[in-house]
Amino acid sequence: MKRLITSFVALIGCLSAFCQEYGVVNISVCNLRRTADFDAEMVSQALLGTPVHVLQISENGNPWPQVQTPDTYIGWVHYAGIKRMSKEEYSAWNAAPKVIITALTGLVYQEASRKSQVISDVVAGDRLKFLGRKGCWLKVGFPDGRTGFVSKEIGKTEADWRKTLDQSADAILATAKSMLGFPYLWAGMSPKGMDCSGFVRTALFMHDIIAPRDCSQIYLTGERINDRKDLVPGDLVFFGRYREDGTPRPSHVGFYIGQNRFLHSMGLVQIGSFDPEDPLYDAYNTGRYLFGDRILPYINQQEGLNTTLTNPYYAE
Repeated sequence: MKRLITSFVALIGCLSAFCQEYGVVNISVCNLRRTADFDAEMVSQALLGTPVHVLQISENGNPWPQVQTPDTYIGWVHYAGIKRMSKEEYSAWNAAPKVIITALTGLVYQEASRKSQVISDVVAGDRLKFLGRKGCWLKVGFPDGRTGFVSKEIGKTEADWRKTLDQSADAILATAKSMLGFPYLWAGMSPKGMDCSGFVRTALFMHDIIAPRDCSQIYLTGERINDRKDLVPGDLVFFGRYREDGTPRPSHVGFYIGQNRFLHSMGLVQIGSFDPEDPLYDAYNTGRYLFGDRILPYINQQEGLNTTLTNPYYAE
């Protein structure tokens, strides 16, 4: 009988694990890798509080989940990077009130005091559960149940954040410029380091805009701007080459900021210019310029351009 009960409990455990097809990112920035190994190439990142779908678990003795993020990107993450959840737990997390980290970087403390133990770092765009207020502090909860406090200087309740949310080109470019000098990181998508499309995605996400992950995907959305004279600040600009069949192969993207200048991440976040008379002239990228793309009027109007209010991963 004891053996039967033990087998039954094990079966229930297996079924429970099998049903856990969801998860939420549990650390400030979670690395997604091409295969289930720390040595594997990093392909993207996801931020704390991001809901993900768990597609499978590696079977090599090290439980790396393969996940899909709200922008439909797929990669393998170390098990510590996400909290696996049942559908009910996942839905409860999505429905809970949130605190949005608005500062580029910050810390979560164990108590409502900077003298208390730090329990995590946070970056812009991270989302934690809102558990209450204590003076100038917000009490927050992590997906794995940890709790702590963040200063109101670095975060807002989602309700307060939405009251002042500005998705205009001017506001987005101001956010993008606040990251000037930040380092380039292949597959990076946070203020800790960003590749070109990761930089664009980070600036947009800080204004609750979710776009496709790579420049080879982003250029397929929005409205093509073929003549550079027609660009307006906030448009995206793409660089690369054309294939033999005439189709574009964009490999770099940035923001157009006006006056023939663009903002992009290459080595570091910097400003370049199309104008040979400008001291910031970028001959290399000017020589491989392809076209512009206007996406802001098409948020929630085209597939792949949405927000946390409309993206299905955040609504499930």
